[in-house]
Amino acid sequence: MWTWHGICYVHGMEKVTLEKTAFLLPVTSIDRQTITLAEAKSEAVRKSLHLLIAVSPGMAAISLPFTVLSLLAGVIAYTCMELLRFSGVKVPVVSAITRMASRERDTGRFVVGPVTLGIGAMLALLLFPLPAATAGIFALAFGDGFASLAGRLFGRIRPAFLFGKSVEGSLACFVATGFSVYLISQNHMVALTAAFVATAVEALPLEDYDNIVLPLAVGLAVQWVLF
Repeated sequence: MWTWHGICYVHGMEKVTLEKTAFLLPVTSIDRQTITLAEAKSEAVRKSLHLLIAVSPGMAAISLPFTVLSLLAGVIAYTCMELLRFSGVKVPVVSAITRMASRERDTGRFVVGPVTLGIGAMLALLLFPLPAATAGIFALAFGDGFASLAGRLFGRIRPAFLFGKSVEGSLACFVATGFSVYLISQNHMVALTAAFVATAVEALPLEDYDNIVLPLAVGLAVQWVLF
């Protein structure tokens, strides 16, 4: 399948926009590599937030109320700042990070990812015992995080049943979730259950709302195995 530039080259002109000509040139392998690296850089910034959410179970082990209130405060603060950015007011640092981390589909709209990320972690901590909640949050932090990076950099095989996601990304989700959950549980069944459920949910076309569904689904599955 060809991917096309919206520019072309004609006699005496270096670049002509798509509106001025009907001639198109295919993207070269070098162009594709540049685009992929740029996408991966944006994905890395975005998924660093996923990795940061992995500290919340450790905080909850010390104080669950403080952790939940901190997550809630973060969601509220981000929402206020994103509303300002969306209305044209630049918020130092936050607006720049949001712009760097936003996907193409986020152009011109409220970037909801950080909100659903915080809500997903909060709900997992409130609804499940800490071991199950930790498994769900680790699946969100590491499984979903590495799945997106691997899919951007190495994703080639995209069967229909993965809804546009790649086999390479799904494998990364499975391995990252299984390994991280096993480190905290020392239980093969728990790790495999978390890995299977996380991989299945991550493949669904949920967009940013997988940040809520994924930790809840994994937490529920792990709680069922443990109890």
